[in-house]
Amino acid sequence: MPDCIFCKIVEGSIPSAKVFESESVLAFLDISPASKGHTLVVPKKHYENFSAVPEKELKELMGAVQKISKAVVSATGKESFNIHVSNGRPAGQVIFHLHIHIIPRSENDSVGLVWSHTEYGENEAGELARKIGQKMGQG
Repeated sequence: MPDCIFCKIVEGSIPSAKVFESESVLAFLDISPASKGHTLVVPKKHYENFSAVPEKELKELMGAVQKISKAVVSATGKESFNIHVSNGRPAGQVIFHLHIHIIPRSENDSVGLVWSHTEYGENEAGELARKIGQKMGQG
């Protein structure tokens, strides 16, 4: 994708603070971090979002995310981390090249939660669980 900023970072035409690189994955520090050490992990091949990545490549990507998240927490001295993916414009996706955020966290930091909570109506949770299972071929 010629106008994709992450494709340009992958090809090296835009510099980045790389923290990890493999044949299929690149990880680099976010230039506008939620906390210091906030890392973006991207597949080198352009995929618009999480849903577009083939299963085999997604497994490789998520294996890298696990490995990188441990290193980020250790290097920053933080206690924990969030993993975040925005999948589609209504979910807040702005750059349409899949990217997974690893955000190091500590107790009482300034990084907040990004959602509020809701409740299910009577029988609604069971019905929705059934529908999701059907879509997955589970019933």
